[in-house]
Amino acid sequence: MTNTSANRWHNYYTPKSVAEAVDTLQRYDGQARVVGGGTDLLVEIRRGLHRPVEALVDVSRIPGLDAIDVDGEHIVIGCGVTHSQIIRDARIIEYGTCLSESCGVIGGPQVRNVGTLAGNVAHALPAGDGTIGLLALGGEIEIAAADGTRWIPMQESFRAPGKSFIDRHREVLTRLRFKPTGPGEGSAHHRVMRPQGLCLPIISMAVRLRLEDDDTISNARISMGPVGPVPFLAEAAMEVLVGNIASSELFDKTAEAALASVTLRSSKYRASREYREQMVRTFLPAILNSAADRARGVRT
Repeated sequence: MTNTSANRWHNYYTPKSVAEAVDTLQRYDGQARVVGGGTDLLVEIRRGLHRPVEALVDVSRIPGLDAIDVDGEHIVIGCGVTHSQIIRDARIIEYGTCLSESCGVIGGPQVRNVGTLAGNVAHALPAGDGTIGLLALGGEIEIAAADGTRWIPMQESFRAPGKSFIDRHREVLTRLRFKPTGPGEGSAHHRVMRPQGLCLPIISMAVRLRLEDDDTISNARISMGPVGPVPFLAEAAMEVLVGNIASSELFDKTAEAALASVTLRSSKYRASREYREQMVRTFLPAILNSAADRARGVRT
């Protein structure tokens, strides 16, 4: 397909396999770019925020990569899977609750019907809601390149705001995966956003907890954004939780530890630093409590 109305790209490809997609990217030698749902990329190209490319390579129609599957001990999400598919999938609702919740607040129905989780991750925005949810679950991503495929922890792919270590001119993020929550585990997500309809999170947070029979927290992950240049794994706050009994007092201490490890700033588009700090103090303990209840088998 040729774009004749504007010199932003000349050709649009819909490869039928990962190998074909990678071959097309190699053929253009850095002058082509991967596109999935395109809800962010196409808007940015039209606004002049990306240099023109010769071709876009749409990987959303590759057979098999538009499905959610179980592979061994992982739930695997193809790069063509939309946010709407994720929030309707019973396995993710049950065993990856924070991901379902985070994808459910992205944009409106039209955006969720087209946009993909893989695009959310590859775009590497500090506050990508689906990214925050998957990060809390310990998500991994598969990258296909000319020399083969590899899985890496998702947090290793973030370089800077909107910049990924994935070379989107030569590589394809093909699949994402996470280990489902099991007995004694729960997860939760919450986003605070401006009420005027501007879809910018003031703060987005997700957690995953494992509780032992005596309510001791044996494992924890907390992700947050935007609290820095990339989606953030709050390791200092996670250390406060592990080995201690789940309680309101502990969750309040965890929020303070999270705040001590980040630098929130005031933004005319989001909120003041003081307000955002208060939102962490209010909602991080709340979602920790929700995840703990879910780990105990209480559905919230």
